[in-house]
Amino acid sequence: MMVRQIGFHAALVLVLTFLPPGRPAFPFQGESIQVRHKARALQPGEVIAFTIRSRERLASVELLAFDKTFPAFATKDTLVWNALVGIDLESRPGSYVARIRAATKSAELAELQYKLVVRPKAFPTRRLTVDEKYVTPPPEVLDRIALETKRVGAILAAVSDGKYWNGRFVSPVPGPVISEFGKRNIINGKPRSPHAGTDFRAQSGTPVRAPNAGRIVLAEDLYFSGNTVIIDHGQGLYSYFAHLSGFAARVGDVVERGDVVGQVGATGRVTGPHLHWSVRLVGTRVDPLSLIAVLGPNKAAY
Repeated sequence: MMVRQIGFHAALVLVLTFLPPGRPAFPFQGESIQVRHKARALQPGEVIAFTIRSRERLASVELLAFDKTFPAFATKDTLVWNALVGIDLESRPGSYVARIRAATKSAELAELQYKLVVRPKAFPTRRLTVDEKYVTPPPEVLDRIALETKRVGAILAAVSDGKYWNGRFVSPVPGPVISEFGKRNIINGKPRSPHAGTDFRAQSGTPVRAPNAGRIVLAEDLYFSGNTVIIDHGQGLYSYFAHLSGFAARVGDVVERGDVVGQVGATGRVTGPHLHWSVRLVGTRVDPLSLIAVLGPNKAAY
């Protein structure tokens, strides 16, 4: 067993074990494997970008963290693998163990155990006033809301085998942020779910552009989020755009970074025109600005 300190933003302990018992040792000795990570911080709502380098060509790699399995993807030579891991908006501070499972071409298995220390983060509170029907919906729309919640939940929980995105993510509109990720919502005086996205200032009709490549998996009017577009970027990574005034893409369309998928509006539960952008990573709610930060302009390897 080998224990050493690695990483940039926290004290991370790497422990090497071999699986299953009795199998020949997978040659991860000394510096034959290196694990690095990048993150703005290890706090709720953040994205962690991992890079795994090996002297042995690998057949598969996956990361298990925060009760989720995050897929990794190989570079062309299969000596370098990358993975994105999300710390959910409501993850509790404390110590967590992440496991990196790797397999060689000859099916030898190894597991690397990573200790992650998640620090607390204080989120501010925002108070909004909206039409009361979006706080206490009338009985006739409850079935619609339940159906939409179930459908959207199933979409965002799916993990596609393919990786459609490549390189950096960009902002879908040029406007500034007007409401940050994670704010605690008080709507019409009543506590509601935390703000699981980032709001951008933009006028109605402003084009909304895909932040990276992917497939359109939803484009329709939903009760709370109004006209909504969801892009599947692959491997459990999704962009969710809400409150649009119109659509410029249909379900099944393949889009590239910068393609227009809709226009900014004020549909659904809103106080005025803006763009709401949420990101889901294998079901975890993460800050879109964290994704942009870790996959910034120099992240072509991803």
